[in-house]
Amino acid sequence: MQRDSVQNVIVVSLGVCLVCSVIVSFAAVSLRPKQEENQRIEFQRNILVAASLWDAAEGKPTNGSGTIPEVFESSVEKHLVDLDTGEYVKPEDVDFNIDEYVAKQAAKDPAMSQQLPPAEDIASIKRREKYAFVYEVKGSDGSVEQYVFPIRGYGLWSTLRGFLALGKDLKTVQGITYYEHAETPGLGGEVDSPVWKAKWKDKIALDDEGDVVLNVIKGSVDTAGDPDAAYKVDGLSGATITTKGVDNMIHYWLGEHGFGPFITKIKTEGGN
Repeated sequence: MQRDSVQNVIVVSLGVCLVCSVIVSFAAVSLRPKQEENQRIEFQRNILVAASLWDAAEGKPTNGSGTIPEVFESSVEKHLVDLDTGEYVKPEDVDFNIDEYVAKQAAKDPAMSQQLPPAEDIASIKRREKYAFVYEVKGSDGSVEQYVFPIRGYGLWSTLRGFLALGKDLKTVQGITYYEHAETPGLGGEVDSPVWKAKWKDKIALDDEGDVVLNVIKGSVDTAGDPDAAYKVDGLSGATITTKGVDNMIHYWLGEHGFGPFITKIKTEGGN
């Protein structure tokens, strides 16, 4: 066979493709455990950032020392909650392994989620899972100091996924963070901005009756002259639709169709 023949070119090309495929497949399989571990750590990091336990800029705990898994393990407990009843879910209550439950996957499963009617679906999520995790942040005495809730909703281009932390009064915002979105960089993408996220600290999300009173407004809050400034967060400049999407998801997930029943139950039982 001549070196420059068509047959030789095809054989060499197929050989190169085969070798490359084997190398890529081997790398993907061998690195998968490491990738999954990195994803788990990044997920934990975002929960810690929302709860102000991890300094995202410095890459270290806000108090003390330790790695992300160490801080998470010592400070955070996750509990599965039935969103319809607000009850904690015990392993014997369900026919699946709670430790392996993934809400994102459950939301796509008709058996594990429900279709939302348009009037109820203000966050544009289409389906809502029956169960969701709540992350309890413990103080030094073991009591719950914060509750971190997973939130999601549609912005301009994408579904934004993140976490919102409330204090033990289940009213006061401790922090917010987003870990997944595809909004426009410099506009809606500013949901990642530390400056904007800092504006949420100490805002009041719910009133004493459990109604959502926090609003993400168009424009800036007049902190000096507006008596309701504690219930408002600055909107994202040039990103009206993303701002509205964030506002909608806050109202949905803290409302009666989201974590509202859980919040009401915890308040009724005195935080136990």
